[in-house]
Amino acid sequence: MEFQLSNSMLWLIAAVAFGFIEAITLGIATIWFSIGALIAWVVSLFETPLWVQIVVFLVSSSVLLYFTRPIAQKFLKIGHTKTNAETIKGKTGIVIKEIDNIQGTGQVKVAGQIWSAKSFSDEKITEGNIIEIVDIQGVKLVVKQKNEGEKS
Repeated sequence: MEFQLSNSMLWLIAAVAFGFIEAITLGIATIWFSIGALIAWVVSLFETPLWVQIVVFLVSSSVLLYFTRPIAQKFLKIGHTKTNAETIKGKTGIVIKEIDNIQGTGQVKVAGQIWSAKSFSDEKITEGNIIEIVDIQGVKLVVKQKNEGEKS
């Protein structure tokens, strides 16, 4: 007695396998092939030739991958981890050591952490002044002095 898998069963196995790989990697890479295998499975239910099923699988997977992957990555933020630099821009802090770009000195305290800093406009910023973080260059914060009337 010989056991033989039908094409439709193979497409279901492929869909589950691609789904499993997607669950392990979490990179939105193989989910499109899983969906393509499900579409090929539906086509196989109509007893179409295997080559048609393979073409349907390849075309549907490719179209889904090309058109929907960028959208999914954008909304799900897959593959993009916010760095400390991205989270700190725009925050305010206080100068704890005078910022002087010519001397290469300056430190600020932001959210409880002490950072080396330099002035955005090359102006000296004295100790005790409130600053806003404009950018990060290497390990130094690029800051500007907040005006007295501005709110944090």
